[in-house]
Amino acid sequence: MDFGLTQDQRDFLGALEDFAKKEVAPLYAKQDREGRLDRGLWKKACQMGLLSMRVPIKAGGIELGPVASGLASEAIGKADPNLATGVIVVGGLCALGLQKAAPTLQKAYLEPMMKGDKIAAFALTEPHCGTDAAALKARAVKTSAGYKLSGEKSGVSLVMPADLAVVFARTDQKAPGAKGISAFLVPMDINGVARQPLLDMGGKSLERGLIFLDEAEVPHDHLLGEEGEGFKIAMQGFDESRVHLALMCIGAAKATLDETIAYTKERSAFQRPIATFEGVSFVLAEHASLIESVRLLCYKALWMKEQGLKHSKEAGFVKALAPRLATNAIRDCLALHGHYGYTLDLPIEQRLRDILGLEIADGTSQVSKIVAVRELFGKEYLPYGPGRL
Repeated sequence: MDFGLTQDQRDFLGALEDFAKKEVAPLYAKQDREGRLDRGLWKKACQMGLLSMRVPIKAGGIELGPVASGLASEAIGKADPNLATGVIVVGGLCALGLQKAAPTLQKAYLEPMMKGDKIAAFALTEPHCGTDAAALKARAVKTSAGYKLSGEKSGVSLVMPADLAVVFARTDQKAPGAKGISAFLVPMDINGVARQPLLDMGGKSLERGLIFLDEAEVPHDHLLGEEGEGFKIAMQGFDESRVHLALMCIGAAKATLDETIAYTKERSAFQRPIATFEGVSFVLAEHASLIESVRLLCYKALWMKEQGLKHSKEAGFVKALAPRLATNAIRDCLALHGHYGYTLDLPIEQRLRDILGLEIADGTSQVSKIVAVRELFGKEYLPYGPGRL
């Protein structure tokens, strides 16, 4: 058992930490205040390889491996968990789908995505279903020219700045559950596509919103993979993405804990640093121990992925635990900063708002526990029976 990093991984991490400190962190609050993504920062992040690191070399990516990708999620998550979510998770899931596209479409869309010239949204959730993605109602009707898509997608990250979306719709209305779902590449500027922003409490630079499809027609070659493969395409990257989201939460929590430890050493009460009071130091030590425990489980899950081992249970564990542990830690750190922690001058309140959103992303804490139950007890003990998740 080796907890060390290779030299290449250390070099990569060093470059990421430098990028996060100099380029990412200074724009964190600005994007929140403006409520929009900084396209220049997005492009720089893509040029660092943050989107292409999960894409195979044969598809034009740099394929760094799950552990190295996890290092990136944690490092960028310390500076801006929203940017990390957008590039690494949303961008990574879209890139997985676009690898099923024809070579001409990969050149037109996937390559510019990896360079940061195009942004993609992942449109799976609908107003009536999020966790139960197999129940989606959006439909795609085959025509002589292609497919006409109709329906509504909700809670879609990056929908407002997106140039394209990977959209999931039902091509077979009679097929049960997930079997009739297909995936499509949908340019956001075609007729029949409209979008509307959501007003969120956090994650504002992710510019979430709704997509309305009214017989939006795409050519036949915009079908990703085969008809009926959409659910499989949607689910293929979720286990790894859940671990990445957990590490983004861990990164934000660790950054806040480090800042708070430094602050409590400097802040005095009753002629002594408040760090000397057990009511302060014990709280921070407990949070640090819990955060580090989940962090190590995250890297175990990514190591298992790297070894070709099933890691759904571990992904369920960390996605259920990390966001809640992170918000608990950040909340206590905010209180330990006193009234300063409640101001907009410090990043603590923004991290708290942003990490709350990651508890929902890619499956809520409850569905993450269902994933763990499936692996621990077996599919026959799931609340809805086998074959749905």
